[in-house]
Amino acid sequence: MPTQLSTLNSQLTVTFLGTGTSQGVPMIGCDCAVCRSPDPRDQRLRSSIYVETPECSWVVDTGTDFRTQALRENIRDVDAVVFAQSPTAMRDLKRVFQFAFENPNPFPGYLKPEPHEIDRPFELGATVITPLPVPHGNSIVNGYLFSRDGEKLVAYLSDCSGVPNAIVDLIAGVKVLIIDALRDKPHPTHLSVGQALEAAARVQPEATYFTHIAHELPQAAESRLPARAHIAYDGLKLSL
Repeated sequence: MPTQLSTLNSQLTVTFLGTGTSQGVPMIGCDCAVCRSPDPRDQRLRSSIYVETPECSWVVDTGTDFRTQALRENIRDVDAVVFAQSPTAMRDLKRVFQFAFENPNPFPGYLKPEPHEIDRPFELGATVITPLPVPHGNSIVNGYLFSRDGEKLVAYLSDCSGVPNAIVDLIAGVKVLIIDALRDKPHPTHLSVGQALEAAARVQPEATYFTHIAHELPQAAESRLPARAHIAYDGLKLSL
């Protein structure tokens, strides 16, 4: 089992806020072995990560569990939020949180969003963030590559059903690949364990971590994975 790593002197730290599906694990009303597992790593909130660097910090995706995740990890600083479905997410955010986007004089301490639709690499501090468009069933969503000083540190593909060759070329040799691996059985909009391992074999990262995990895949299944392939869990920290 991978251990939580120290953030001291790290250039980039990733905290897995959640590693589950949109339904979470355990699922409501399910009595399967994973949903009733005593292993706390089998309890998975919605997929999201928190990234910290010496200059700033950000979250990738904020699901309905974000408040719980932020309290659990004692998150105090968030300089930006990056979403996988940029144009769709921005439209929905502006509609649901109209009071935040259109309020010309927000109360002190209230968030005043500065929206940006992502269609090219951009920087947060000294980190270059490159969008990685990947299929999610019949739609296209963004994964992201985080690089510093020209070094590919983390590729985050949490919600996809395939990894095109062009994306493999962009992230080849990345230190850490975080990739959707829903379950063993195929699914129309997500990678299976076998498909995720095949994608990792093409990318050749130093380490691979599965996320967006359904209740059909127990944490204990990590023991049958190849070397350098792991099943991530909520609260896991990786420092590079």
